[in-house]
Amino acid sequence: MKSMPLGMRAHHWALYLLLLACNAWAFYIPGYSVTKYNDDQPVPLLVNKIFSDHTQLQYAYFDLPFVCPPSGRSHGGSPFGSGQSISLNLGEVLRGDRIMTSDFQLIMGKNVECQSLCTAKVSRADVKWARQLIEENYAIEWIVDNLPGATSFVTVDRSRRYYASGFKLGYREISPATGQPRYFINNHFTIVIRWRSASDGGKVIVGFEVYPKSISADGRKDDGCPKAVHKDSEGLCLYIAPDMAHLKEKYGGLSYVPEDDEEDDGATLDIPYSYSVYFREEKKIEWANRWDLYFTNQEGGSMTHWLAIVNSLIISTVLGVTVLVIWSRTVQGDIKGRGDGAMEERKMKGQTRRKRPQDSKNEGLLEGADVEHNADLSSDEEGFEDTSGWKLLHGDVFRVPAYNGLLAPLVGSGMQLLFMATGLLALSCLGVLNPSFRGGFVSVGMGLFVFAGLFSGYFSGRLYKTFGGSAWRKNTLITAILFPGLAFCLVFILNLFVWAQASSTAIPFSTLVALLALWLLIQVPLVYLGSYVGYVRASPWEHPLQTSAIPRQIPPQPWYLRSPAGPLLAGSIPFAVLFIELLFVFKNLWQDKSGYYYVFGFLSVVSVVLLVTVVEVTVIATYSQLCSENYHWWWQSFVTGGSSACWIFAYCIWYYMFKLHITGFVSTLLFFSYSFLACAVYGLLTGTVGFLAAYAFVRRVYRYDLARISCSVKTGTDYIETSVP
Repeated sequence: MKSMPLGMRAHHWALYLLLLACNAWAFYIPGYSVTKYNDDQPVPLLVNKIFSDHTQLQYAYFDLPFVCPPSGRSHGGSPFGSGQSISLNLGEVLRGDRIMTSDFQLIMGKNVECQSLCTAKVSRADVKWARQLIEENYAIEWIVDNLPGATSFVTVDRSRRYYASGFKLGYREISPATGQPRYFINNHFTIVIRWRSASDGGKVIVGFEVYPKSISADGRKDDGCPKAVHKDSEGLCLYIAPDMAHLKEKYGGLSYVPEDDEEDDGATLDIPYSYSVYFREEKKIEWANRWDLYFTNQEGGSMTHWLAIVNSLIISTVLGVTVLVIWSRTVQGDIKGRGDGAMEERKMKGQTRRKRPQDSKNEGLLEGADVEHNADLSSDEEGFEDTSGWKLLHGDVFRVPAYNGLLAPLVGSGMQLLFMATGLLALSCLGVLNPSFRGGFVSVGMGLFVFAGLFSGYFSGRLYKTFGGSAWRKNTLITAILFPGLAFCLVFILNLFVWAQASSTAIPFSTLVALLALWLLIQVPLVYLGSYVGYVRASPWEHPLQTSAIPRQIPPQPWYLRSPAGPLLAGSIPFAVLFIELLFVFKNLWQDKSGYYYVFGFLSVVSVVLLVTVVEVTVIATYSQLCSENYHWWWQSFVTGGSSACWIFAYCIWYYMFKLHITGFVSTLLFFSYSFLACAVYGLLTGTVGFLAAYAFVRRVYRYDLARISCSVKTGTDYIETSVP
């Protein structure tokens, strides 16, 4: 085949680069597709759910009996009628989203002063539930162009505006006449759509604001709209007057008749709903930055994030210096001192034996040969004689730990979680996972966790083989079922409580079946494949020393090695690294559910420093344990690495008692159960990191120790050989 001319090859390379550029432009990051609208084009408004910062229970918007039910009619040429469910990803379903089409009609560029929606007839029981939801501070979430409807706020100096996702279902006030609380429901919504012109034509939406208002049902127009939409007016109170005749009949001739009897006697309350729509041009906000308004209220914490990083770096640096001192001065100094001592000892023996040939040459030769023979046979053992501390454990330091059939699966699960967490943080920092990719964090996390079954099986199988285990299929089954099975059982039991509350937080049965299929049909085979490679194909990790037949007796240990207080104290240091950033994570996760945690760059830096700190703390604790002649470091290193999870769970308890206002048994159960699950995930991850760090440290120390001793023994032997006549 003739070679291609240079010009032709250049053209081919140019074509390849052009195709590559086309592929790069075609690459799609979820949530970043631009939707453009022309004038008089319908803009769909989707309804989702109601949520509260005071409870963990959410409800689908159309499940509320006191709102306008979907009519089923299609609007704006859409093939779907109102009430049609929108396809959701796994993350959206797990976070309680229930997105549906609505009867709201929004036409790009067309302002609507008032449009009647419906009049809902509400029973006494429904009024009572509406009052309870308002008491618990529930907010409504609608969606336009993938933007959640927001409540707009302005800073005190009016220099900045920021959004809070969602708007209030209603409000509560105290009656000046009776002193009793009264509840008002918001039944008129002023919708403001902010747009700007796109560079290549059309309009893009950069803001979606909702201003709710409660307007009485009295004095309305024939079309159902209030006469004064934008003026102050009396609100619609959620109250149905009691039927005194019915109550007197029910309670007979009693002198006291309770007016708050909630028995459903057929009485209803009419709640008219209406809305206004306004389109406003916004030239200051770019489409790519339209989510910034949801984060503006968090910018004040940037300095705190930097302080968290500085705090973590200081702690990690101090521990790093301690580890360097242990390695460079203590460990290497002990090895060097013992090696020089071994050499000097052999010099003295050589000089002593050189005096003996004065009486008999043959006897001297025999004595010299005996010295050489003994040096060759006991080189390793003599190197560890007359020592103390960790140097005495050369025959026991790699002894197989108790319950190693459980330790290997736990380490495998920890590697699986480590891979998932690393992938999530990396994708979040790159912008692939962002608030516009609704449910993406959970969906991608589940995918990474399932795929990481390969790593779980590999590390579990290889560690199990290193421990000398033979039933590797049993170990594979434990690895594949232990953590995912316990997590699934916990979620299923919690789901029963949430199902009883008819909340959208409950995971649908079909989703549970899908999760079960992901676990059993995809993850379990991946764990088996990884375990096959780790146990059958790969060789076990080699240890530099042989284990003696008889275990060494462990001397009395200090208090911090005899009780759980030692690992707990060690775990307080990683918790101190993570504590400040936890304030922001907890605030966005539990207090401000309408907000979005976005500072993944700070969180990634803190996470890296956290893992480094866990490594340093575990190495120091392991070295202290070995110096106490305690060779049971395997489980101790795992527990020490994950012990900061106990501090995080204690922080969850404190946060619940002093920062949250969660009410109800089910919400409390959900909070502590999910907190426990999150702490278990964290403990497995950091425990695995600590175990692997201690394992590498011990192997490195004793391998380096053995090499130095062998070198010293050989040097002494050479001296002896040259000294014998």
